[in-house]
Amino acid sequence: MTLRTDSVVIIGGGQSGLAGAQAARDAGLTPIVLEAGDRPVGSWPSYYDSLTLFSPARYSAFPGTPFPGAPDRYPSRDEVVAYLERYADGLGVEIRTKTRAVSVATEGDGLLVRTEAGDSIRAGAVIAASGSFTNPFVPAIPGAESFTGEVLHVAGYRDPKAYAGKQVVVVGAGNSAVQVAYELAEHAAVTLAVRAPVQFVPQVRGGKDLHFWLHALRVDLLPPSVLARLFSGKPVLDAGRYAEALAAGRFGQRPVFTAFTEDQVVWPDGERQRVDVVVFATGYRPNLPYLAGLGALTEDGLPLHRRGLSTTQPGLGFLGLEFQRSFSSNTLRGVHRDAKFVVKALARQLRRGR
Repeated sequence: MTLRTDSVVIIGGGQSGLAGAQAARDAGLTPIVLEAGDRPVGSWPSYYDSLTLFSPARYSAFPGTPFPGAPDRYPSRDEVVAYLERYADGLGVEIRTKTRAVSVATEGDGLLVRTEAGDSIRAGAVIAASGSFTNPFVPAIPGAESFTGEVLHVAGYRDPKAYAGKQVVVVGAGNSAVQVAYELAEHAAVTLAVRAPVQFVPQVRGGKDLHFWLHALRVDLLPPSVLARLFSGKPVLDAGRYAEALAAGRFGQRPVFTAFTEDQVVWPDGERQRVDVVVFATGYRPNLPYLAGLGALTEDGLPLHRRGLSTTQPGLGFLGLEFQRSFSSNTLRGVHRDAKFVVKALARQLRRGR
């Protein structure tokens, strides 16, 4: 277990971990990727069946490794899985699958990572890139414990046919919420429950996908503080079909309900509606329990960081956090920029002995 000052343990082998591994390799460091699953593809195989990227293939790939096929199509979930597997195969770095990290601690001048199997790995630095899919967020709503219908997060949703003929409420106003509500409406009676009305943004402007303009105008590079002034809420990309379906009444939109009863939800105006299924598309929170003893998290389990670098623990970085440094921080098209930034900073710390 001799400390290697050039080694970086990367916890998580999905898109963020693989981007971190490439950045570390290119910086002359020695990355070791720990992936809890059986393939270095992160959570992608677990997303709902119809999911496609919201950005075209030409803007969705890592540098130097384009998606195969037509560049203006929107790759499917399974295409992304295959892409990440190919990318991982070509990295030439150590990737340990079926290896779950359970703790990170300081030890001497380095960090010690312990795994579920009982192994210990010493390294000069650690990058937490385990994502948030396994930590879905569901808001607390009174009466939920007495509701006899089905309640699930979109993380557990796969196919709309399973809900045929049912009364379904989808909670959320982002891309996933709208996409799921739209496809469920083919089979069920659907209401979208929102805190604020859905904001639709045209997918195509001037004959070009929105991501052409984001790239050309370098919006992807703007810091979150600037983006917050440009956009409120979470805009939903739409080629027209979602807004048209909502306007045509294929699914409804109401302010989020205030309570559950045994088989109903209670809307803000007091109306009660019998409901069979509630799907929460309410986002995720970082899943970082292995850092709990390091003093690197808030009481709520959120990372204490600035632009992906721990503010409390030298040698610790993060990748894949939403709005970590920019609009695209936790996306295929943007995480590589954060990876280069974080690895460069960690390498400086290692060179000067922290």
